[in-house]
Amino acid sequence: MSGNRRAAIAAICVSAAVIAATAPTPAQAKGADGLSYAAATSVGVHNAYEKSKYPFFADALDSGASLLELDVWTNGFSKKWRVSHSNPIGNDNNCENAASPAELRTKARNQSLDGCLADLRAWHDAHPGHRPVLIKVEMKDGFNDTGKLGPDEFDSLVGGKLGDALYRPADLKGSHATLDAAVQAGGWPSRSALAGKFLFELIPGTVEEGNPFDTLWTDREYATRLRNLSAAGNLGQASSFPAVHGAEAGDPRTARYQDAAIRPWFVFFDGDASAYVRNGIDTKWYDDRHYLVVMTDAHQAAPAIDGTNPTEAQAAARTAEMAAKHASFATADWYPLPSVLSTVLPRG
Repeated sequence: MSGNRRAAIAAICVSAAVIAATAPTPAQAKGADGLSYAAATSVGVHNAYEKSKYPFFADALDSGASLLELDVWTNGFSKKWRVSHSNPIGNDNNCENAASPAELRTKARNQSLDGCLADLRAWHDAHPGHRPVLIKVEMKDGFNDTGKLGPDEFDSLVGGKLGDALYRPADLKGSHATLDAAVQAGGWPSRSALAGKFLFELIPGTVEEGNPFDTLWTDREYATRLRNLSAAGNLGQASSFPAVHGAEAGDPRTARYQDAAIRPWFVFFDGDASAYVRNGIDTKWYDDRHYLVVMTDAHQAAPAIDGTNPTEAQAAARTAEMAAKHASFATADWYPLPSVLSTVLPRG
């Protein structure tokens, strides 16, 4: 055997070893099922409703990703929420409003939020023991309560479409006073106990955050609803978990929310991965308190890797790094890498 050939074989063996050490395997995900939901790190897809990524939303659900994102706009004229990235007056998405599993991948796309939720339910009915999936909803222009597209209508729609497939704030709170009290007491169930469930996370949208006339953003509006519903004994009506949006040092709720009574209703935190892991933020603080942290644009944390088509080894290594930095979810546009999307690792 020539020296060049031996060198080439050695290089292949080294590369295989690196991939084997870093790439996700079915055993990794399976072995993580017994972890608390707050003790695991998994992977999400940014704007999974886009047709350029998945022909149908059912394909995104089949991808193995533990988080899928929807962008939602209000539409006071039709009294429906629209789903698109940048078109506030029309739907542009891969949702099809499937009424049953048999209709998945058979109908016209570009449906309203109702249609995306119908697809979730149809896919759930076809896969009743599926992994827990977090649906991250960016409320692009916020709620429109006067236009009958407020938090109560949102809860009614999501709860009505998903029914027992939905894991609600009331399920987490149990007998505790608040969501914060519940998670600090270890209230998150195991991933296996959440099999067959969807969870919903709400963040303020880019248009809402840039609107100088909008003084009531999604996060504060929905947390206030949770507090009020709980006080009235009606927390079971709530469908979703509000997130503190944007990475900050310390407890970002303290300065962010002047109404201290709504702070304990935030147990989700969502921000840029680079800010969390490169700016000296103590991310262990979140992990110790069993808060969930969504680290977005994981590929951009220096040294940056490709946001869509990194090598499998690069994406797997970045996921492992985010896990070590106490992320609950690392998100990017890695839709071409289903083996990475299905990764579930111990957090921390």
